[in-house]
Amino acid sequence: MLRSTIVATLLLALTACKSDPPKEEKKDYWKELPPGEMALVKVTDPKLIPDFTKGFGDREALVASMDESINWFMKDSTKQYYPYLDVDHDRALASLVVFREIVMRSTAAEDLDREIRSRFDVYMSRGCDDKGTVLFTGYCEPIFEGSLTKDSVYRYPLYRRPKDLVSQPDGKPLGRQTKAGVVSYWTRDEIESAHLLDGQGLELVYLKDKFEAYICHIQGSARLLLNDGRELRVGYAGKTDRPYVSVGMKLIESGKMKREELSLRTLKHYFKDHPEEVDPALAVNESYVFFTERDGGPFGSLGVKVTPYHSIATDKSIYPRGCVAYLQTTLPQLAGDQMVRPAPFSGFACDQDTGGAIRSAGRTDLFMGTGPNAELLAGSTYYEGHIFYLFLKDTEPRPEMPSAPKATGKGPAAPPKDAPATVRPPKGKGR
Repeated sequence: MLRSTIVATLLLALTACKSDPPKEEKKDYWKELPPGEMALVKVTDPKLIPDFTKGFGDREALVASMDESINWFMKDSTKQYYPYLDVDHDRALASLVVFREIVMRSTAAEDLDREIRSRFDVYMSRGCDDKGTVLFTGYCEPIFEGSLTKDSVYRYPLYRRPKDLVSQPDGKPLGRQTKAGVVSYWTRDEIESAHLLDGQGLELVYLKDKFEAYICHIQGSARLLLNDGRELRVGYAGKTDRPYVSVGMKLIESGKMKREELSLRTLKHYFKDHPEEVDPALAVNESYVFFTERDGGPFGSLGVKVTPYHSIATDKSIYPRGCVAYLQTTLPQLAGDQMVRPAPFSGFACDQDTGGAIRSAGRTDLFMGTGPNAELLAGSTYYEGHIFYLFLKDTEPRPEMPSAPKATGKGPAAPPKDAPATVRPPKGKGR
């Protein structure tokens, strides 16, 4: 499709869809783009540029997120991911530095909006339908109970990355290394029912609930309160090449759950009431995730610390790493620990993560924090919206670049496969 046609279609879509929840008609949010095609399209019609004033707020957290991205861009290794479309590495970094300066000095929402429109080019995701439709979901760092040793209560392992898992340098999984070559990795059901990874010393930690272990796979990280009083934090270390399938959507398709009921909370209750369905239900998602110990965090796939409501996960084969984006969607709200009416949401975030469930131009995952409330919100987020990326115009002067990476949090390198788990002493009651 010609780019001009795409932009015209996006304009029509924006007038018809303002972060509405997905309708019942089928939309393939996971639709893959043709080879070589990227997710973003440069906006040339001013009518397509959103109102950025609604993103003016919580500047401290936004700046913290941008500092993580700037720190990442300062590494020479990040140059391999650019150019992205007509944006080279220097321009991408300059965009973050200038945008940070604007956020810091803007005293009103109108100031921020005016400078963005004056100094930045805006790019919009074509979405799943070349109309800009993006499905937003949420993810979090859940808190569960765990044990470093297996017993009658703690039976479900999270595994370290196996040696035979083969991935591209950018992390894309390729399969399992065999003497005959690389083949597709075993499915989730094959790994779990036949215990194919047992006996290799890959067990990192054990959980007492199989669905909680599965939630760790979906979220890509977890904080585990060990039965000896200590704490272990784990993060994403890779995944198999098998396809991701939504367990919740399969339950909806089979008539066992209604779309408006779907959340992590309702799924937990459903599987507690129907334990016989856990194994066959989880088996439909063939993808399998591996973990490593992490001190601090949680961290995204770029190795930088993710910030609640200011870090997103996208398909890194078609979206630009580390850059600042503007989100327009709907998010659930909490009053105490109870869900209330969802509300429109607009805000800025940095693209710092990916995950097993994130692929295609029609999918974006928003990090929503740590713990039960974040888990409840993340598990209830399933709304359409739009996403825009900001890049400094070629005509704008380049700022003075930082001379060295900042000392901000970053994901540590994965420890040796046989390294003992890194645990911390228990925290006080204020956790």
